[in-house]
Amino acid sequence: MTRRLEQARRLLALAQTGLHYSTGPFDTERYREIANIAHAQLAEIADMSTQEVAVLFSKEEGYANPKVDVRCAVFDETGRILLVREAAEGLWSLPGGWADVGATPAENAAREVREESGYIVHITRLLAVWDMQRHSHPPSLFHIWKLVFLGEIVASGELVGGETDGADFFGLDALPTLSLGRVLPEQLRRLDELRRCGDVEFD
Repeated sequence: MTRRLEQARRLLALAQTGLHYSTGPFDTERYREIANIAHAQLAEIADMSTQEVAVLFSKEEGYANPKVDVRCAVFDETGRILLVREAAEGLWSLPGGWADVGATPAENAAREVREESGYIVHITRLLAVWDMQRHSHPPSLFHIWKLVFLGEIVASGELVGGETDGADFFGLDALPTLSLGRVLPEQLRRLDELRRCGDVEFD
């Protein structure tokens, strides 16, 4: 299934980029047909309707690029890591989300921590850049790159967003049930190693 998913995503990316650069009606018609085929393939893989997939990708225009997911790892003085509970599913993850236009990746990471946990952090450095399809996350319709920054708490406050309904620190040997589409247990342990050794991981 993973190979079929990769092929369908690639097919859709080619169609999207082709529609962006297309100059004639013949090419436009063919690229739309390719997009429809890719939608049907993705719908079958994800157990969705073709229309649902088409709507999901309807705002994806221009040259096709991976999506950028920005996260922040915050550790307390005892080495526990800050996690937030996703309100929609009740599972836990690192604070973060899609990178917004108009802010740097580090600014996005700090904003996500403030909105989802109430903590104000200072971003000290980049810890990891991960291609999610190279890790054992559940399959995603999108090709996603994950940037994880290290943050230090400078103040605390209240949650200002509605996407999370809890925040707490957890030991790496006593993690809650994680949202595996967002973060994996082995990734949290790797982030702890990276912050200790001072390295940045590109994978």
